[in-house]
Amino acid sequence: MELEKIIKKVWPLVRKKHLFPHIPLPSVVEGGDDIALEIKSKQLLISNAFFEKLKAKMDEEEIVETILDHGLTHYMYCPWDFHTHLSLYSEAKKVVHQKEQAQRATTYFMDVVTDTYCIKEKNTKIAKLYKNLPKNGMTEVLTALYEKIWGEDLESGGHEELVNRLSRIPYLERAKWGDSVKKFTQVIQPLLEEEVENTHQNSQRGPNPLGEHSLDNYSLDEIDRGMREFASAVDNLQEFKETVEDLREELEKKGYGTGGMGRGRGNHPLDANLLYYMKLAESYTLPVRQLPIEKRGYLHPHSHKPWEIGKPFADIDLWTSFGKIMPGMTQIWTKQEGETHGELEGTPDCLIIIDSSGSMINPSERLSYAVLGAACACNAYRKQESKVAVYNFSDALRGNKIIVDFNCEKDRIYAAICRYFGGGTALDLNDIIHLLSRTDIPDIFIITDMQITNLEKVIDFVNTIENRVTAVHVGHNAHSTRFKDGTKKNRNISLFNIKEKEDIPKIILGKVDEYLNSPVR
Repeated sequence: MELEKIIKKVWPLVRKKHLFPHIPLPSVVEGGDDIALEIKSKQLLISNAFFEKLKAKMDEEEIVETILDHGLTHYMYCPWDFHTHLSLYSEAKKVVHQKEQAQRATTYFMDVVTDTYCIKEKNTKIAKLYKNLPKNGMTEVLTALYEKIWGEDLESGGHEELVNRLSRIPYLERAKWGDSVKKFTQVIQPLLEEEVENTHQNSQRGPNPLGEHSLDNYSLDEIDRGMREFASAVDNLQEFKETVEDLREELEKKGYGTGGMGRGRGNHPLDANLLYYMKLAESYTLPVRQLPIEKRGYLHPHSHKPWEIGKPFADIDLWTSFGKIMPGMTQIWTKQEGETHGELEGTPDCLIIIDSSGSMINPSERLSYAVLGAACACNAYRKQESKVAVYNFSDALRGNKIIVDFNCEKDRIYAAICRYFGGGTALDLNDIIHLLSRTDIPDIFIITDMQITNLEKVIDFVNTIENRVTAVHVGHNAHSTRFKDGTKKNRNISLFNIKEKEDIPKIILGKVDEYLNSPVR
């Protein structure tokens, strides 16, 4: 095909212009005479129908080069990645409160940023392309905006009030994109409402000539990475959940769910609440120490030191002393107790005990430090290929509890960690004893505000077991002081406090590294 030959000729020059991005050779698609470009998982697809329609007005190689300039600048500059795309959508949604309008506003904003950057930084014919595009709806408004901010004659006019307001937005200041997309959306909101209404009436949307921007642009790995970054960046849990719920249909169609490593095809429907804690916990790394090495009980030569008169001759190393028995020259062995890596060497399994009583935060409403801390512990042990069990309790003696046996299924573990009961606070120690018997001396990670009605029994219990216990209390109160005083003589128990999210990496991830003389993994 003619278009394929032109792409192969132009592609090396365009790649060089854009600093050789890792994108495959663009392909040709039939149909879509009103849409120049599609991007699917970084694959650029140029419409042959659009090319044929426009080549009477522009040089053929210029058409291809310009379309590729636009597509590669999206990849290299805006949105750059899925996290940026999500963030821009989330900010636009705060203005229009309607999914379809927010999606369109995000697409138009990214196009303005991309094309303006390309005009400023690259040798491109994008202005000539817009001059020859059909002008209607938002395309007409954007062309008029470009005419003003680029200083090019694009044979467009009108919309002076809109254009004046839009032209004041600093499109190329990345640090201000959040505020800029909100201002942009606010200005074009009447046009967005009209577009959406016309679409619903005519059952079709007026096309964006340079293509739409959706989840199809990204691979599953890019979506997964973007979700992690977005979870860390959003102001609150509800903002994350609302954005994910808006995109649920597209995400599940793409094959992205809550199962496995954040992906699932059909078997694991997407749960925005679980996904938030999964992705946020991935931003933290909790080091887990192996169990202490065992002593052999006998001494072996370890290092040298000078021999002194009165020291036993049996410890002299004749080889390093050159056969001479002289103070200052003769070397003697120092010895230390032998060590071995016995059956207990390695990272044990872990029992996570999490308090979901009424005094704890509901993890589906606000960020729960307890759930986040437990999720970090889960990830740390699973990273070492250890199994994790969960005991989620409120008033366990009345049945408000979830017990999950030791396993490696991340979605199952997270579902148990995120469950909220909201009642009283009491552990059933018989449940704990049963779980501890299910594997060989597991570690215990307990996170609670310590307002446990049978706290004294819990203190007595943890003081009698040989398991390593990492106890984390949320906030500070007399109960946490009582637990600290009651367990301070037990070297197997380490106590930490969380008052804010930043305490998780600062305290848990740092001080776990100090507890017990054993190697970190």
